[in-house]
Amino acid sequence: MPLYMDRHDVPGATAEDSARAHLADLAISQKYDVEFFSYWFDPLNEAVFCFARAPTSQTMSDVHQAAHGLIPAEIIEVSENDVVRFLGKVHDPKGPDDVTSAFRTILVTDLEGSTALLDRLGQAEYMVLLTEHDLIIRRLLITWRGREVKHTGDGFLISFDDPSHALDIALAIDGAFKDRNATSPEPVLRVRIGLAAGEPVDHNDDIFGAAVTRASRLCAGAEPDHILVSDEVQKLGIDLGFSFGEG
Repeated sequence: MPLYMDRHDVPGATAEDSARAHLADLAISQKYDVEFFSYWFDPLNEAVFCFARAPTSQTMSDVHQAAHGLIPAEIIEVSENDVVRFLGKVHDPKGPDDVTSAFRTILVTDLEGSTALLDRLGQAEYMVLLTEHDLIIRRLLITWRGREVKHTGDGFLISFDDPSHALDIALAIDGAFKDRNATSPEPVLRVRIGLAAGEPVDHNDDIFGAAVTRASRLCAGAEPDHILVSDEVQKLGIDLGFSFGEG
């Protein structure tokens, strides 16, 4: 059976309300042949996200309707791998105090002029440089707890639970390549970075579709050796003590 994530808009709801609704879902889920794995509650955006296996998206909606009447605003089909890469290890919250947010910060990197480098250097030498590029970023991922969602060939798509970690690693990546270029012979490796933030289910059909699109566009629009962030990431960053130049 396929896997689905849904979004419930719940103005004024609390973590306790979400926990009660989830228990109501579990109580009748077998009747509809639906298996719930987890849910996330975002109080700031007043939304709940459920992750389940169901015969159809309509069946998942039917369970919610019968259990508590909270019909999802959106339902998308997902893969387990994508859910884990973006959101981390899936567990069913034991109660209101165990519920976590589904809000994630998405970071996209891109190596400037990778095609030109390949044409100039040839496959063997280019792969050596690309391996060096990948190691610089992957080593920093360990420090800043990023989850590698996708390797794009000359860049990365990375998910962060904590926006401060995403901003810290963006600065660290930028600094690491500048340090490398200052002490290594030609060719230089110059990276552009884009960051956006959002939730897993919106009007798109892909998990974190809107946030990934924004981060990718910001990365594409950034100058090499620069970082561009969305307005939302900027607001979060200012609250966390980061400072920003003009975009």
